[in-house]
Amino acid sequence: MSTASDNGPLLRARGIVKRFGKFQALQGVDLAVRPGTVHSVIGPNGAGKTTLFHILTGTLRASEGSIVFDGIDVTHEADYQRVQRGIARSFQVTSLFANLSVRENLRLAAQGAQPAGAYDCWRPPSGPRALAGIVDAALERLGLARQAGTAAGALSHGQQRRLEVGMALAAQPRAIFLDEPTSGMGVDDLDEMKQLIRSLREDHTVVLIEHNMGIVMDISDTVTVMQQGRVLVEGPPRAIRDDERVRTAYLGNMITGGRQ
Repeated sequence: MSTASDNGPLLRARGIVKRFGKFQALQGVDLAVRPGTVHSVIGPNGAGKTTLFHILTGTLRASEGSIVFDGIDVTHEADYQRVQRGIARSFQVTSLFANLSVRENLRLAAQGAQPAGAYDCWRPPSGPRALAGIVDAALERLGLARQAGTAAGALSHGQQRRLEVGMALAAQPRAIFLDEPTSGMGVDDLDEMKQLIRSLREDHTVVLIEHNMGIVMDISDTVTVMQQGRVLVEGPPRAIRDDERVRTAYLGNMITGGRQ
């Protein structure tokens, strides 16, 4: 398998168009994500951010354009194939197995990323099938080791959001796509999530959709701003913060001291 160079992108999308009937949700989006970075995609509702995520991760197919991940053209691959290549994601709405323990949620996520064991549900998860090393490492990183035996549905909202990030992490991906991971969080949980996301780039590449501008500006290496299905501007957080087009278009005082 080819690998992205230190200077080249791990993921590159060119000319991504997505049509739903006569409506064109994406209108020729280009995106280049460098390895070992946090790359945030921001914009108002309806800008096309989540549609772009769906296409990059294989949940939707592009109407036009190409996607190359780690040197491989994955444009026509399904989502499960992209997971096997090293792409994992979380969703805006928490998607957990509420009645299963935290440990079992993580184990199933790790098992599902391995083609040989993804559908092996007939034998108890013992020995190598328990994937204990992967699960224990995820529990420690998430700060959920004490809750390993707790049902996911009994966790606080902030803990559930961290667990969902951990389920993506358990797949041992090269790139993790996080769709509004701080959605619905209280102030006390935000700092823990921010620190978790920042730490992920030590071993992974992170692509992030996030409405909390304080977090975006604090942890991102690159910010892509979308508007009406197109890229409006892209650059480091400082440049985005000071870009008059961004201020005029829709962010207003969200960056300059309003909603954080």
